[in-house]
Amino acid sequence: MSLPAALRADTADAADAAVPWVDDPFGRAVRAGRGPLWLRRADGSRLPLEVERWCAPAAGADLGLLARCRGLSAPVLDLGCGPGRLVAELLATGVPALGVDVCAASVDRTTGLGGLALHRSVFDRLPAEGRWGAVLLADGNLGIGGDPAALLARSAGLLAPGGLLLVETAPEEVDEVANVRVEGLDGAGPPFPWARCGPAAALRHARTAGLAHREQWHSHGRSFLALTRP
Repeated sequence: MSLPAALRADTADAADAAVPWVDDPFGRAVRAGRGPLWLRRADGSRLPLEVERWCAPAAGADLGLLARCRGLSAPVLDLGCGPGRLVAELLATGVPALGVDVCAASVDRTTGLGGLALHRSVFDRLPAEGRWGAVLLADGNLGIGGDPAALLARSAGLLAPGGLLLVETAPEEVDEVANVRVEGLDGAGPPFPWARCGPAAALRHARTAGLAHREQWHSHGRSFLALTRP
């Protein structure tokens, strides 16, 4: 029995509506714990994605980032938590933490490490909005949505007054939005907008979002900002 024409069209539309980080090689790489994986721009240039580091235990510059979460009076939210190393390390050291990610493989790996994670977008409704002690945007996640000012405003809205937003920036001074695809050796996913910001650009966007600058530091070749919600 063949499908009705309208149902065939609906099914085709659903198949065409592929989701970045979901219907692409990223989930397979997370499950395997290794790449190679890239973000490929429309012009053919590629940015490597550090899947092996993300799937390994927290180390190096991660430790300074996480140290700034200790002693807070409210839990920590990791936006785009990936395979969950930061959430797992926070929980292991007694800091309540929750991860959020659109990729089911990332959520599964996070919970497999003993962490807690929700399978949803950072722009979906989240628990305890306006009450988090700290929010993390690590590993290039300032690029989510291709609109850093909107993402920083969203992050600010999740924080409790006086809460801390810890952001990893590009180490070099850059401020760009490009259409990219997640690409592995076995193919590429759908295109989507992605942003890259260096420290100066991230601070400009943070001011637009009503955030105040507290600290800037570099560690192990990575660059970070600490911002606060007044």
